[in-house]
Amino acid sequence: MRRLQVAGRTSVITGSASGMGADVARNLAARGAHLALIDRDGEKLEGLAAEIRSAHPAVTVTTHTVDLRDDDAVADTAADIVSAHPGVQTLITCAGSSMLGSLDQLTMEEMRWLMDVNLWGTVSITQALLPALRRAPDAHITHMASVYALAAPAGRIPYAMSKFAVRAFSEALRHELEETSVTVGAVYPAGVRTGIILHGRYAGAIDPAVAARAAAAQAAMYHTDPADAAERIVQGTIRRKARTMIGRESRLIDTLVRATPVHYWRAMRGPLREAIDTTTPMPGVR
Repeated sequence: MRRLQVAGRTSVITGSASGMGADVARNLAARGAHLALIDRDGEKLEGLAAEIRSAHPAVTVTTHTVDLRDDDAVADTAADIVSAHPGVQTLITCAGSSMLGSLDQLTMEEMRWLMDVNLWGTVSITQALLPALRRAPDAHITHMASVYALAAPAGRIPYAMSKFAVRAFSEALRHELEETSVTVGAVYPAGVRTGIILHGRYAGAIDPAVAARAAAAQAAMYHTDPADAAERIVQGTIRRKARTMIGRESRLIDTLVRATPVHYWRAMRGPLREAIDTTTPMPGVR
């Protein structure tokens, strides 16, 4: 399988206003790729675009402010991108959020919201851009899954559901497109210091201080720099890899689940104990 030559071709990146999405954009721009940046935060998106244009004047950068839960808006955005960028080669879906809480604490609305963001937003932009990607001599789609698409921890039901579904979508789509010029892969990061857990949502039934403590405990386990993760994502895209593992923990968990698919939680429960505790009151609070 031929590696992609990204210079002079267009990469579409969702969730690109911050975190790994922004670093993926910077990495690809440094390689000479043109960019179509998607995010719902237009102000941050314009700031990143200005930074990239200044650093790489030869790179064409367009910005597209859209909520990926709005299918009609996504379709319009895809049309705008194709009009501005005739050579769309890659789609990298970094948009997503997190959700803390047990099933007893979560509402159906909260869980549906996360599925809409993490899963259906990914499906919608992929479907909208697939015709343009099919027209490329070689193209690749990279979906952001998670280490929690390999193993499902307590206290993260909607997040794990959404990421397992992204994994399934990626694998099924890869099989559908195996006779075409488009390849598909998923990324399984663990412990990237993006702030997603600190800025994500939590069940409204949880005391905010308790939620903050649990989120901080999870964030303390993150060690990979976002720029390093972005390099792995870009390399996986260029090499058109089906699976890209990021972080030592992702490889350990993948091995653990393969070895003991029923009982892997016994090994994970201890390290995650504080991060999944959304019920114990804070000291001094009744």
